[in-house]
Amino acid sequence: MHLALVRQRYNAYGGAERFIERALGALGNRGVTVTVIARTWTGGPASVVRCDPFHIGSVWRDWSFARAVCSEIVRRHFDLVQTHERIACCDIYRAGDGVHAQWLHNRRAILSPLARVGLALNPYHRYVLAAERRLFASPRLRAVICNSRMVRDEIRTHFGSPEAKLHVIYNGIDLEAFHPRLREAHRSTMRRELGIPQHVPVHLYVGAGFERKGVFRLIEAFARSRQYDAHLVIVGRDRAQTSAERLARSHGIASRVHFAGAQEDVRPWYGAADAFALPSLYDPFPNAALEAMACGLPVITTPQCGTAELIDEGVNGYVVGALEVDALADRLARLDVPTAQEMGRRARMRAEGFSLKAMAEQLVALYRSLAPS
Repeated sequence: MHLALVRQRYNAYGGAERFIERALGALGNRGVTVTVIARTWTGGPASVVRCDPFHIGSVWRDWSFARAVCSEIVRRHFDLVQTHERIACCDIYRAGDGVHAQWLHNRRAILSPLARVGLALNPYHRYVLAAERRLFASPRLRAVICNSRMVRDEIRTHFGSPEAKLHVIYNGIDLEAFHPRLREAHRSTMRRELGIPQHVPVHLYVGAGFERKGVFRLIEAFARSRQYDAHLVIVGRDRAQTSAERLARSHGIASRVHFAGAQEDVRPWYGAADAFALPSLYDPFPNAALEAMACGLPVITTPQCGTAELIDEGVNGYVVGALEVDALADRLARLDVPTAQEMGRRARMRAEGFSLKAMAEQLVALYRSLAPS
């Protein structure tokens, strides 16, 4: 079986790309040949078709790439074409970025009235919303891979897609690479490098998109948690980092909030931490949260994050409203080191059902049900 995977831009730190790289290895062992169609790609698979038409601005960029992909698909033979972008000429859409209409709805909750008007008039958002509608109305679209039940329900609500077309296939991870033994391998060294005492609680955040993933609310909650010996480590690159650093200074906690930037290998950071916090305003199913659970870290997240489907309240983590800063502060304060370790043990047990093998088996079963006989 020859499968094409479409992803416009490859970012080595992106969740969708990590899904693709993991899927490529797992699928290759099951007789599925994969070709990636991309505008830009660094590293990864040997078989890549580049579609990089000229463009100016984000709307032209996405429109021109979609047009080039559809032309390329006509010229080549693929048994199935799976897109990770909102492109209507493909057989399968993996909704890893969730539903744009839902993200805009959630975002309006934190914007001023004037900013909401600007959001509604933004030409890029208008383009994406239109592309999303075309995608789900496309007669060629035969299946949608949803990486959480949350995303499945949003697609059904916004677009009326039939249940039979929506397939929930959770992300899979390497359960050996992401393992509680990272604690033994990295905790002492990483904490020594950061100047963090070995016995104090460390809360970890991993991800770009500080506004969407709640970094500012996390810093506010950390300041209110009154864990005077605890530390917060923020891994990820974002243009808003300067503002986040300023917020930490304004609360007098700058010495206990560490900005690590983007990291090619996040595993040592999981090993150094006791708990993981991702108070997202919208997050379909972040790899980082599942990786953290596999590493034995309890997770604090929100109902607007697909990972909430894996959380048993007070057992392997907590779920709090995205805008409930005081509730988030309370949950952070509950996670002292012994409590976090016990909850983290249960988090690992929950994560063990999300192996690469399980993901690949579900994907291959779907592809075989759709491929021409």
